[in-house]
Amino acid sequence: MAMLRMRATWLKQIRVFFEERGVLEVETPILAPATVTDPQTESLAIHFRHRDYYLQTSPEYHMKRLLAADSGPIYQISRVFRADGPGRLHHPEFSLLEWYRPGFDQYGLMQEITDLLARLCRAHPAVADIETISYQDLFARYTDIDPLREDKAALLSWCDMAGHECPTGVADSWSTALDWVLSIIIQPQMEGLSFIRDYPADQAALARLDTQDPRTARRFELYADGIEIANGFEELTDADEQCRRFEQENQRRCLHGQKPIALDESFLMALEQGMPETTGVALGLDRLLMWESGMNSIRETMAFGWQAGQ
Repeated sequence: MAMLRMRATWLKQIRVFFEERGVLEVETPILAPATVTDPQTESLAIHFRHRDYYLQTSPEYHMKRLLAADSGPIYQISRVFRADGPGRLHHPEFSLLEWYRPGFDQYGLMQEITDLLARLCRAHPAVADIETISYQDLFARYTDIDPLREDKAALLSWCDMAGHECPTGVADSWSTALDWVLSIIIQPQMEGLSFIRDYPADQAALARLDTQDPRTARRFELYADGIEIANGFEELTDADEQCRRFEQENQRRCLHGQKPIALDESFLMALEQGMPETTGVALGLDRLLMWESGMNSIRETMAFGWQAGQ
């Protein structure tokens, strides 16, 4: 019950925070005929009225359609679903706080996230000392890999020399290999709160490329003691480029033996009609609650969590 009360307090504080800043709360569909093409994200499908529908992994596409309809700044606290087995950091159903700020760049939104954390986690000392570091510098700190210059062969060679055995499938793509190094080798060593910015371009299918260095995208993530808490972008607004990236992701899905996903034509049409320059972020409320309260699993932050083996 103490955790339920803490969650309820947070939800109230979040709504007050955004009301003070003139950000509109919205609701979008949980069940929809389209879903994400990301090979690393599997959606839960429901067969209804002779076709497949999907429980949404994020409210992103619908919220961007509202932005294209001139909604202005918006936020949503939503229940989202992913075909992940339950674990310490994963749950098939969880709570996501997602918001979009037309006119903000990634640094403006990182500051707003910092302000929100100061409201929600005011007693936590790490909130007063959040580090910002580039993806390239993060790898330089913990490995001898340059993610913007080297290739899979160099990465696998370094892993072998450092005594890290890469599992089958990791080397299928450069992006997959980097993800593995980040999650298995780097994240366990991270302490405190850190914004990681300037991700490699091929790891940001929904983000703008950096005009100064097109090898990187205007994507950032927030980590708390090595746990991913939030993922944000300066959003891609070019419909043709977005369609090309979706098709590339579907090609990767096919290479991995996954089912290709039909493109969300309504979302692409909204981009075509014009979405303002915007930065958005999705923040996992359950993980943040877990970190702030010192719990060992996100299941402990929920009233009814899935047990392993369900």
